[in-house]
Amino acid sequence: MHSFGWLANLAAVLSEHPWISWPTLLVVSVATVTDLLSRRIPNWLVFPYWLAGIVVSGVLFGWHGVLQSFEGAGVAIGIFGVFFLLGGMGAGDVKLCAAVGAWIGPWQTLLALIFTALAGGVIVIVWAAFGGFLSELFKGTGDLMAGWKRGAIRDPEATIENPKRRKIPYAPAIAVGTLFSFFVR
Repeated sequence: MHSFGWLANLAAVLSEHPWISWPTLLVVSVATVTDLLSRRIPNWLVFPYWLAGIVVSGVLFGWHGVLQSFEGAGVAIGIFGVFFLLGGMGAGDVKLCAAVGAWIGPWQTLLALIFTALAGGVIVIVWAAFGGFLSELFKGTGDLMAGWKRGAIRDPEATIENPKRRKIPYAPAIAVGTLFSFFVR
C-alpha cells in the first residue's frame, strides 16, 4: 500500500494548480520522448507552449502574470543560455526551459533549473558509465571548463555540434527537474 504513496502525492501536487502543472507535464513528457528518439526538441512543441504560458498567466493574473512569465523565461535563458554559448547544451533545451519558465514563473524556474542540473548530472554519469565513455565524459567536461577559463566562449572541439562528441538528451533531466519543482514550491 505504501509503495504507491508517491503517486498519490504526485496527483495532489499536480491538482493544486492544474492549469499550470498538467500542460507542463504533458509538454516535458513529449519533449522527453522526442529528445530520446531524435535528439531534438521540436519548435512546434515549444513555441506554442511558451506563448500559451504567457497568455494563461495574463488571463489568470493580469499584467503581473505576464511579467512573471517573461521573468521565468528570462531566468531560464540567462542561466542555461550560458551553457548553450559554451557549447555544452542545445538550443532546444534552452527553449524548453524558457517555455517552462513562462508557465511557472521566475522562482519556481530557478528551483526547476537546480533540480534539472542535479538530475542531468546523474543521468549523464549513468549514461556514460553504461555507454562505456565515462572517461571521455570527464575529459570533455574538463575541456569545456578549461575553454571557459581561457575566456573562449565556444571551444570548437567541445561543443554539441562536433560530430565526434556524444550527444546526450537533456529533456529527461528537464522533465525531472520541473516535476521536482512542483513538490517544493
